[in-house]
Amino acid sequence: MREIVGDVFTWSRLSEPHGYDFNGYLVHTPAGSVCIDPVAPDPTDLAELVQRGVTTIVLTNRNHVRASNAVRAACGARVAIHPDDAAHARGQGAEIDGELHGGSRVGPLVAVAVPGKSPGELALHWPERRILFVGDAVIGNPPGHCSLLRDRVLDDPARLRASVETLLALDFDVLLTGDGAPILSGAHDRLAELVASFPAS
Repeated sequence: MREIVGDVFTWSRLSEPHGYDFNGYLVHTPAGSVCIDPVAPDPTDLAELVQRGVTTIVLTNRNHVRASNAVRAACGARVAIHPDDAAHARGQGAEIDGELHGGSRVGPLVAVAVPGKSPGELALHWPERRILFVGDAVIGNPPGHCSLLRDRVLDDPARLRASVETLLALDFDVLLTGDGAPILSGAHDRLAELVASFPAS
């Protein structure tokens, strides 16, 4: 686990079929830490998650169950997901404790609804730090750029493109992606370039 920006830590696992990393994140705050889309931690990473006092695990979408059960059990944390994605996540074996809606706050983070890949896809915005976390709404591939997953794995490609465009209204410079390489500066411009490439609606 490494500190990627101040008070935000990450650890990764290479997805060989995709050719890029899947990333988990930890936002450390004195009032309790938030873990986002945790990938499988090694024993050292898991011990650090416990030590840093994870109280909430956020799943940004139904397909990011990942290692949430293991982190939940080790840390005694609650797992939250948008209700529209909860049934599918439970079907993948996830233990879900609560709901998270657009506009809800989790520690310093504000949940933002970005449906399209799935109906309950969420992003998480840290306005004071100008940081945006995304699950599957946007991926960091190729490194240094934003892209979307292939249309065939999206529930509603047009709706996702519209959701991603709304993210440009947020103030952020750092984009921390669940899939692919995070963008640590100039991320708003990179996302604007992606939106500019969308077909006219």
